Amino acid sequence: MKHPVDVHVGKRIRHRRWMVGMTQQQLGEAVGIKFQQIQKYETGMNRVSASRLWDIADALDVSVIFFFEGYEEGKTDASASAQKPSGKSGDLLADKEALELVRSYYAMPENQRRKLFDLARVLSDAA
Repeated sequence: MKHPVDVHVGKRIRHRRWMVGMTQQQLGEAVGIKFQQIQKYETGMNRVSASRLWDIADALDVSVIFFFEGYEEGKTDASASAQKPSGKSGDLLADKEALELVRSYYAMPENQRRKLFDLARVLSDAA
């Protein structure tokens, strides 16, 4: 049986890898393992050792704590999402559209990002 922490960490690895535009093959090469092992980590089938998580964090340019952010002990994804107000996703990283939007946002030059950010803020205030 998969442990909820392993599943959460795996999801965070997958989402961060996707955000930086890295394939499983590239991440595997960066940390010295096969892409199949990355797949197992991302699904929570295999636990990530502390040293391997350190290497993955380094390859993905985040701190190790990043992989644990958003996890609340004792709450599964189902129980956590059940407590969220209806119509709002509790895990933006699970929404491919949101991930694609963030990725596109950071691909823009700084001045364009600032203008888009300001526009989004105005539009959300008007809604």
